[in-house]
This record gives sequence, C-alpha cells and structure tokens, in this order.
Amino acid sequence: VGKSTTAINLSACLAEKGKKVLAIDIDPQGNATSGVGIIKQELEKTVYDMFIGECRLSECLTSSIVDNLNVLPSNVNLSGAEIDLIGVDEREFILKKALEGVKDLYDYIIIDCPPSLNVLTVNALVAADSVIVPIQCEYYALEGLSQLIYTINLIQEINPVLEIEGIVFTMYDARTNLSNQVVDNVKENMHLNIYKTIIPRNVRLAEAPSYGLPIHMYDAKSAGSVAYMNLAKEVIKNNKNR
Repeated sequence: VGKSTTAINLSACLAEKGKKVLAIDIDPQGNATSGVGIIKQELEKTVYDMFIGECRLSECLTSSIVDNLNVLPSNVNLSGAEIDLIGVDEREFILKKALEGVKDLYDYIIIDCPPSLNVLTVNALVAADSVIVPIQCEYYALEGLSQLIYTINLIQEINPVLEIEGIVFTMYDARTNLSNQVVDNVKENMHLNIYKTIIPRNVRLAEAPSYGLPIHMYDAKSAGSVAYMNLAKEVIKNNKNR
C-alpha cells in the first residue's frame, strides 16, 4: 500500500530538488502516469508497446508537468503483457536491456510496480539496483514484507546487485496503537534500513491524484508534501553515502 503514491511523489520531489528523474510505470492501472498530469487515454505509445517490441524506450518517453521528470507511461493495455510475453526468450530482461541506452542520462530511475508478483514485477527487480518498500502501518503488511524478502532473495540469483534500500512506513496514524506497534515490530524483527521519514495518513495526499498533481504542487504546505520532501532528502543522502 502506498507504492504509486510513493513513486509519484518521491520522483516529483527528487526532480524538484534538481535531480534528473525517470519514472517508469509498469502498473496497468497507470496511477503513476496520471498522477503527474499525463492523460492516459491520449497516449500513442506506452511501456506496453516497448515490452512487446513495437517501439524503443525512447519512443514512448514523455515529459510530465514536473520539470526534470520524464515518464515511461502505462495504461490498461499493459494488463495483457503477461499473456503476450509467454514464450518470449529472456522476457525477464526486457526492461533491463531497454534501460541500457538511457540510464546514464538520469540521476534516479523510479519504477512503480503492480501489486502482484508477475513478469512485470520481475522485470523491475531484474533491472533495479535497489528496492524501496512502502508499508502501510497495519498487521497484514508484515506478512507481505516477509514474502517480498523471499522473492528478492530469489531474484538476487540473476541480479546479484539487488538490495532492499529501505522500508518507508505509509498511512501512519499517530493516534492508533496499531501504527506504533507495526513500526516497533518491523524495527525489532527485520534487520533492514528503515527511513526516518514516516508518511502520515493525510487527506491532501489522497486528493492530489484526482487533480493529476504530485503533492508538492497540489499543497506544498501539507504534512504529506513535507514528508515526501524529507524522504527525497533521505534518498539523496543515502545514495551519496554509498
């Protein structure tokens, strides 16, 4: 929970801080596409066309309403990719190969994954250097985290550089004991980097996507905007320390 919200707003906040950013939307819902002002219905080429070999990555790149932020957009067509790629040789490496020619043009490439483990998610994990895991502060999130760690361990056999960069707690409500218990439980039991920035449950964050705006452009003073700006600072600092 919070994957698309984090992908949109982390990408936008990194771009706002002067970094060159590419956001890749590989979720058929296309929320990371529409969340930065791109009208999905008007797209001629999307990441789907790239996956099935009908265009190069550069042909479906589009700009967003945020300076320094380019997007590899998605729409509902991508839901057919799983079937279309059956039998394709090295289908897990399509995204990695496509990025070879452009990755040096960007400071950060953020990939928004679908909510299930399929060929698209595997493509993202094979192409990525690291994973940021947004966790909603509820009990079942812990089960999902254990499954994700298992999956990443499997992917590391073909992408040895892949690591979990950190966990981001989202939809945090300081008024509930459960939110605090989940945070404490993860800190005690998971030996992983946990971002100091915690994303609060915030009405403005929930409203922003319906206007096609990242939170810092919708309401720069909101708690959600401040949190994602702080997360961007942490990501930049962590990568400088590598």
